[in-house]
Amino acid sequence: MKTYQIFFILLLSLHLTSCDDYLDVPSYGTLTEDNLAGAKQIENEVISAYAAIGNDEINRPLSLWNYGNVRSDDAYKGGNDQNDGDFLHFLEISSPSIGNETWYTDVFWYRNYVAISRANFALSLLNQISEEEMPNKNVRMAEMRFLRGHMHFIQKIIFKMVPYIDETMSPEDISTLSNVKYTNDELWQKIADDFEFAYNNLPEEQDEVGRANKYAAAAYLAKVYLYKAYRQDNEDGSHAITSINQADLQKVLDYTAYVMTSPYKLENDFAYNFLPGVHENGPEALFSVQYSQADGTTYGRLNMGNALTTPTPGGDFNKPSQNLVNAFKTVNGVPMFDTFNDADYSESTDQVDPRLFHTVAIPGKPYKYTDVNYEQNQSRNPNMYGYYSSLKENVDPASEYYVKTGSWYANSKNNIIIRYADVLLMRAEALIEIDGGDLNEARDLINQVRNRAKVSINLISFAGNLEINTYGAAGWDKAYARKALRWERRLEFAMEGSRFFDLVRWGIADSVMNAYYLGEATDHTYYQGAEFEKNKNEYVPIPIQQINFSKGSYVQNYGF
Repeated sequence: MKTYQIFFILLLSLHLTSCDDYLDVPSYGTLTEDNLAGAKQIENEVISAYAAIGNDEINRPLSLWNYGNVRSDDAYKGGNDQNDGDFLHFLEISSPSIGNETWYTDVFWYRNYVAISRANFALSLLNQISEEEMPNKNVRMAEMRFLRGHMHFIQKIIFKMVPYIDETMSPEDISTLSNVKYTNDELWQKIADDFEFAYNNLPEEQDEVGRANKYAAAAYLAKVYLYKAYRQDNEDGSHAITSINQADLQKVLDYTAYVMTSPYKLENDFAYNFLPGVHENGPEALFSVQYSQADGTTYGRLNMGNALTTPTPGGDFNKPSQNLVNAFKTVNGVPMFDTFNDADYSESTDQVDPRLFHTVAIPGKPYKYTDVNYEQNQSRNPNMYGYYSSLKENVDPASEYYVKTGSWYANSKNNIIIRYADVLLMRAEALIEIDGGDLNEARDLINQVRNRAKVSINLISFAGNLEINTYGAAGWDKAYARKALRWERRLEFAMEGSRFFDLVRWGIADSVMNAYYLGEATDHTYYQGAEFEKNKNEYVPIPIQQINFSKGSYVQNYGF
């Protein structure tokens, strides 16, 4: 069933019944548009679409730790050796073999379009019912367009030129649709249009936790327009940044301004964003994929996409790099922009940003705010991948949220898609890059994030030499502000699956990654000879299986 003709009939034979917590209305049996005409059944299909954005899989995580962390300077692949998850190894070193390992990208592509098809199926049914029969019709349509926009966004930042599919397309239309029907900018606009509809039709507050609301749509709109602003519409299809569009940056400012009037705010403690239970769906989480357990299924609806990142036999992937750890070092409370990597972090001599201990498990230190230390022997291959482990996506192994699933361990903690800190830093970035932008406001926004980090120490009382301060007005020009903003994004969102995409958006992935490879090659010999090729390695190639299924309608990415 590897053809886009499945999209509108998929649920006839492949309807999955597990659903997001707080939205759990199971739907069973063989389904057709005829017996889905009623409002109650349409609600079930809406739930099914929500479920699809969290139908994660161990080898192809929607948290994007593979594409966003391992592919960047934030993380080593981890695992047993280079052959353990060889595609991840190829991603880590920007190997030309990325184009050969299509089993990994093909299924990821396919599963993402299955999720898009769920939203489109629900939309096709919603189009057939009246508001009299279903008074919340427009709200549900807005939710489905939000989810469709979200999944197209993921496809876009990984593959760049992808087919945009909506509910009006027939199977025949889809089977011959080109991935370059729209220009790069036009494709961003199609995604923005989905979030615009969501923004115009969603309420500011939903009765059920987990549903998208107007503030979430505004935040995602700001994100899309921020990416769209960095134009890559080169005639030859290459990925070089040609300009930064001022109108798009203004939209970032407009939508972030709206979110900043909302009840959403920074968590009092940075740690609360990464804890399960009562801390989920907190004041900073604008939109999260919901997970659960003890819900009548075998293991529960678990975050299987992060199962490989646990420090366990068979896991221990997605390991923070020494370069990332060094980036948390401070002098007088501010980052060591130019010298951070001259020497490796030393607990006894270096001052650090507190976020280090919320992000990285360090041997001899408590794991995930418990009284049990993380130890060196939990690393499978320290000679190759070091001793650090990733914390944010993981939970206390002794907690009820940690579940053994056969050979693997997973958890039921939600995955935050957009949090309020991102809104503040997106706004700061737009203010820095827009002509005549208010650099003082940008500094204030960055300092809000730093001030929150400064007070986030209650759960890391074991940590020493903590020092973080805000930026002052002296020397705060556009160049310095840009450097501070980009550094802040790295520290704030480290190991959250976004670093690589930031580097691509800014047009600096090649320079950053090649410097990283050079610096790592001495201690990690598998980086010797690694090279990030500009205008090629910014994106993953379109899977050859999909090009074949499209009967040649798809065009391969530049450089492959």
